[in-house]
Amino acid sequence: MANERKAKLIIEGRDPIELPIISPVYGNDCIDIRSLANKHGLFTYDTGFLSTASCRSKISFIDGDKGMLLYRGYPIEQLASRCNFLEVAFLLKHGKLPNAKEKLEFETMIKKHTMVHEQMAKFYQGFRRDAHPMAVMVGVVGALSAFYHDIGDFADPEQRNVSFNRIIAKLPTIIALAYKYSIGEPFMYPRNDLDYTSNFMHMMFGTPCEKYDPNPVLVRALDTIFILHADHEQNASTSTVRLAGSSGANPYACISAGIGCLWGAAHGGANEACLRMLEEIGDISRVPEYIKRAKDKNDRFKLMGFGHRVYKNFDPRAKIMRRVCIEVLQELGLENDRLFRLALELERIALEDDFFIEKKLYPNVDFYSGIVQKAIGIPISMFTCVFALARTVGWMVQWAEMISDPEYKIGRPRQIYEGSPLRDVPPIDER
Repeated sequence: MANERKAKLIIEGRDPIELPIISPVYGNDCIDIRSLANKHGLFTYDTGFLSTASCRSKISFIDGDKGMLLYRGYPIEQLASRCNFLEVAFLLKHGKLPNAKEKLEFETMIKKHTMVHEQMAKFYQGFRRDAHPMAVMVGVVGALSAFYHDIGDFADPEQRNVSFNRIIAKLPTIIALAYKYSIGEPFMYPRNDLDYTSNFMHMMFGTPCEKYDPNPVLVRALDTIFILHADHEQNASTSTVRLAGSSGANPYACISAGIGCLWGAAHGGANEACLRMLEEIGDISRVPEYIKRAKDKNDRFKLMGFGHRVYKNFDPRAKIMRRVCIEVLQELGLENDRLFRLALELERIALEDDFFIEKKLYPNVDFYSGIVQKAIGIPISMFTCVFALARTVGWMVQWAEMISDPEYKIGRPRQIYEGSPLRDVPPIDER
């Protein structure tokens, strides 16, 4: 177009290079640098991709300065208070919230896929009982492709749809089986009379000895955790899923790769690390000591659960999770829980201390979600599994968006080579 905005790159000794500017609905303008390599023999250097947009997406948006998170344009605060997790999954997948008929049909479809192949139960016996459940998940989710190899044409929207339904339905079952195996209890089959989150709790905490009736307050709390973690733009694990999928890999392999990335302590493992930090501090009397250590640049201790890579204001999910945390502890009579009181004291000091205020180190969603999960009965080692269960919705939607994008290509990051120049291999007696 004649009025298309351009950026001009000036390099000494060369003619100026004009590059198109892309203006999104929200967020920073982007300089389209795709022509630099082929036309001009140039790359850009951006370690960590802090200033690089890797794709066009319509799924979620974060404004870190305003503390805003949108799913398909809807604020996370409204979705968390007015929808359940499968409604949000439908929204992320289809771009719109379901009406009553669509909601029922979608929930019914997911329930039809909750069971896993009976042979998969034998897979768990190949793992040590003390294996980390995320390691188990990486293996079992990747193995789904060995059972569902009927889907291979990912350009077909219907085949992508079937893959989405299968994996969203089976993740709760796979996680619950991993937990039951680790504690030596019988596997619990899914119940189609329960909603998605209640069914997960039934498979986690129920036994064949008696009927398990999930507490609705705890169900809603866990469902809220699922909603808050369903998608989060192009984070490390989502980018991993997209990069793996760009090669044409099947979605189960892509999700397995995403789970492996999420396992890192700097990503999905943050809520696990946060709770372990609270256990290390142990008592309110020791909080000043650890606050002092957190300020000491020569001390390797980090105050987990504070600050965020993207949010430079308060994490909007943290505000929701704080409320949920109080509701859960009140329901269970744990208002005076040692870890919760410790967490509140840390929060109070951090919100009043000039050091934390200056650096905008506000409590994030991980700070509260670990306390909630522990109160519900989920062991610390399973926290990241719960995160993965929720994020799989976003991963699958991001994967499908990439596959259907006419501009998508296999991912191929560039590098700045700083190794040895060309040299010859010497004879062995001269090395």
